[in-house]
Amino acid sequence: MQLSALFGRSAKVSAQARRAGWSYEEAFARNIGLVTGEEQALLREACVAIAGMGGVGGIHAVTFARAGVGRFRIADPDTFEVANFNRQYGATTEFLGRNKADAMASVIREINPEAEIRVFSEGVSKENIAEFLEGADLFVDGVDFFAVGLRRWLFRVCHERGIWAITAGPVGFGVAWLVFSPHGMSAEEYFDFSSCGTYLEALIAFALGLAPRGLHLAYFDRDAVDVEQDRAPSFGGACQLCAGVAAIEGVKILVGRGRVWPAPYYQQFDGWTSRYVRGRLRFGNRGPLQRLKRAWALRQALQRYPHLRGLNRPF
Repeated sequence: MQLSALFGRSAKVSAQARRAGWSYEEAFARNIGLVTGEEQALLREACVAIAGMGGVGGIHAVTFARAGVGRFRIADPDTFEVANFNRQYGATTEFLGRNKADAMASVIREINPEAEIRVFSEGVSKENIAEFLEGADLFVDGVDFFAVGLRRWLFRVCHERGIWAITAGPVGFGVAWLVFSPHGMSAEEYFDFSSCGTYLEALIAFALGLAPRGLHLAYFDRDAVDVEQDRAPSFGGACQLCAGVAAIEGVKILVGRGRVWPAPYYQQFDGWTSRYVRGRLRFGNRGPLQRLKRAWALRQALQRYPHLRGLNRPF
């Protein structure tokens, strides 16, 4: 059987790409053997929505594109700057000052000229959320760690609309990740955001829910975190680990094969300590141990940085 028959539809691509010998069938043929031809056809038709094209979001987009995903919704209102160069895929001299979503759309098209991409260079808002998620089979979280309010809202809307969602964060020299099934525990319930009275409490709830075992804490310098400036250490290799696990989890969801461990399960791998853990928080952050951790972390943060008591942001 020819590859074109295995992979489904035949789409139009640019004459330049054809002259260069590009074809979907050849571009993604090396996926076969890990996925079947029929599954690759599903990926070709799949739609992945990614909010944020920075540290993790940009490389999420590239990794899903190299998996052969054929349709994207990507959003980011920011532009690339020099401070992004240590970790963000699109942070190059070519794209300096360019909108991140526009730039990463160009990168995706260089990988797959037939990809259908909707670009939201203004970011995601209440005004365009329906359009952003229209037809999406999967949502992948690429928003900034400190944007807990936007993340909370996006996960809530995805759960309401029956869309699978993945978050994978670069934690130290590793990755921590969660998968939210539209039929299982929601992110709102898992992180227990409703019990948070302040932005700082919500940020701590997200951090401790993402990586409950804290494999990175033995070497992580907490003083390098600046909540007021939305700044924390982030390593490029860890961002690549995020894209790897998110794409593999995403492919399992999109083709309907393989075991997925949705919340209240969590997973973390730390490359520095060479440790991996998968655990289950039966009650999410509402469990007694997680409540104690959250209270301790809040007390430590306010003792070290008492001025954060006045930090008031929507979440």
